[in-house]
Amino acid sequence: MGLSFLVFPSTEHTRFQHALGAMHLATKAVASLRKQGVVIADNEAEALYAALLLHDLGHGPFSHALEHTLLPDTAHEKMSLALMQDMNGEFEGKLDLTIQMFTNSYPRGFFNQLISSHIDLDRLDYLKRDSFYSGVTEGNINSERLITMMTVKDDILVFFTKAIHSIEKFLLARRMMYWSVYLHKTSFVAEELLIRFFKRFDQLDKATKSSLSTAALAGLANNKAAGLEDKIQHFRHLDDNDVWVTLKAASNCDDFILASLANMILNRDLLKIKIANQPFSDKDLQDKQQSFMQKLSLSATEIDYFVFAGSLSTQAYDLDEQPIKLCSLDGTLTSFDASSEIAHFPILTKKDYKYFLAFPK
Repeated sequence: MGLSFLVFPSTEHTRFQHALGAMHLATKAVASLRKQGVVIADNEAEALYAALLLHDLGHGPFSHALEHTLLPDTAHEKMSLALMQDMNGEFEGKLDLTIQMFTNSYPRGFFNQLISSHIDLDRLDYLKRDSFYSGVTEGNINSERLITMMTVKDDILVFFTKAIHSIEKFLLARRMMYWSVYLHKTSFVAEELLIRFFKRFDQLDKATKSSLSTAALAGLANNKAAGLEDKIQHFRHLDDNDVWVTLKAASNCDDFILASLANMILNRDLLKIKIANQPFSDKDLQDKQQSFMQKLSLSATEIDYFVFAGSLSTQAYDLDEQPIKLCSLDGTLTSFDASSEIAHFPILTKKDYKYFLAFPK
């Protein structure tokens, strides 16, 4: 949940809990599909359970907040796969089938859909879990019903037509959770500060990085140009504590920018953030930057750490992805987006944008 606990104090559940929950839902999905007569071998079921248990291995400290900061140009799925392959060598190939399902190279495609799709077991767990811990009840989906409404046709995961409103509610709930929780302006600006902290941290020399951070974090920071395989040894030892230790050490360092960013996060003394439905003008941004350059005695390049603008966006249902398929009682398949019963379809498919301007209080 990144830094969401700064807004929702009880959102301190871990990714390990989510991984166990996703694997638990996989056992329910296999039981439900088998009950309908879908043939799933024991080794396929085991491989699916392992895939859900391991699917988020590639997430580092603070989840998505630092995903592209600690590992530039590397999505967490790529690191997850690298870690699975590394483990597979240790386990003498026992994860071969799991990796095939994870990479969608297994002929029975519905297994990959259970791992990653519009309605997968990953989302079914984290939406309900995050809704519960944050207290934002709009995200409380009926995962049990959606799982029982799943079936398989020609090795493709589909849903019974009578699940159409449950699917619509799921997609709406996900949209609501993004605007209410995942992209909440306060936790968002805190995560932006954390990203900027590590941007500044990367500019330090190797010795200073090592003195301020843990061995794992310094090892990763000092080897940004290394290959993914070489980064695994450092990455696998990282957790949130490495970041907290570094923030605390930096809070008293000589670098004004690094110390200021660290103290803002540690003391929850964050930037002010304005949200609008239209982009802020270049003049709005430049006026703020000029004002705070003088107040903070910072240069034109340094002020970007404290005054910046941009956009937030989310989309509940992406028409470019594999569509959700519905199955009628006679076995006829139709696309979810072709149904006339979906009242909120324009909202679900629209890519929503909000714009922000952040600056010191």
